[in-house]
Order: sequence, then C-alpha cells, then structure tokens
Amino acid sequence: MKNFKNVLALSAVLLVSTGPSFASTDELTARTQSSRAVIKQFFGSLKGELVGALKAGGPVNALGVCNVKAPEIAEYHSKTKGWDVARTSLKVRNPANAADSWETQVLNSFEDRKAKGEDVTKMDYAEIVQNADGKKEFRYMKAIPTAQKPCLACHGGKLSSEVVAKLDDLYPEDKARGYKAGDIRGAFTIRQPM
Repeated sequence: MKNFKNVLALSAVLLVSTGPSFASTDELTARTQSSRAVIKQFFGSLKGELVGALKAGGPVNALGVCNVKAPEIAEYHSKTKGWDVARTSLKVRNPANAADSWETQVLNSFEDRKAKGEDVTKMDYAEIVQNADGKKEFRYMKAIPTAQKPCLACHGGKLSSEVVAKLDDLYPEDKARGYKAGDIRGAFTIRQPM
C-alpha cells in the first residue's frame, strides 16, 4: 500500500492518514458516517432525557438524570457497536471524562476553528491514528455547542444556589461552568478499532 501524508477533505470532516496500509477513502467515509449516526442517536437520547427531566423537576432534577443516564447511553452505544463512545471537554464535570492528548488537540483545534468563524454545530474531525499498542484505530469527535436552553441552566455563569449545591454534591471537581450560548462545551468522541 502507499504511504499517505495527505489531508483528505470529506464533507466537513478532515481525515488524516499518516502511515502505511491505512484505510481507503471509502472506508474512512463509511466510518465517519457511522460515527455521525451513533452520535446523532446518543445526542437525541440524552437530549430527550434532559428535556424530560427539566420539565418534570427543573435543572436539579436534570442533573441527577444526566449523572446516571449519560454514562448509560454511552455504554449502550459502546457495547452495541464495539467502539468506545463517550463525551469529553477541556473543562470536564466528571474527571472520568477527561480528554486524552489526542482529544485535547482536537478540542483546541475546534476552539481555533470557532475563532475563525466556523459554525460549531457543524464542527467535527476524524483521523486514523496508531494507538499505544501500535494498532490502527479510527478516532472521531463532534463538537457540542452550548445552547441557550437547556445547557446554561447547569453550565452557565449564573447558576441557582440549588443547582450549585447539587453540582457540588454530584461533581466535587466540576469545571464545566461559566459557559455562554455558542461556546464549545466539549465533544462527543468515538474510537473504532481497525
């Protein structure tokens, strides 16, 4: 196989191959599309749970649901697909979701892209990398924009005392506060073995 060092633009995604015997463009496109589909399902399920919880009992209730349901939804998709499906951020609420070095680079590039005027709602990135075991894996991230509602009730700069108390109880190391509408709150992240 050829040794690739080209950046391939496919839709709004950058796919980078950096070594011998990496996947074909068709496989990269298929993996990107399947990742987008899983993220769409993950986001849809999570948003539905959060909106329902907000309607039933406000932001404090939603925090309890997010604390339990978000990891369950991620685990369901991870087991169903045989991938690692998760969320991460530069300012995590749960330390277990801390970004690795690759994710940190992508999140920083998202911030740069946003600063240049790119639409956060359409921002994603995919790349074939070599993992610590020397095996190839497909990695994908999709930016999570901060919406006016319901995001700012629990991630904004002006939180109610009840929300602050619940956050302090559930997430003593929380750093995911102080966002404004339109900020990049984090990203959905996927690792697919190859």
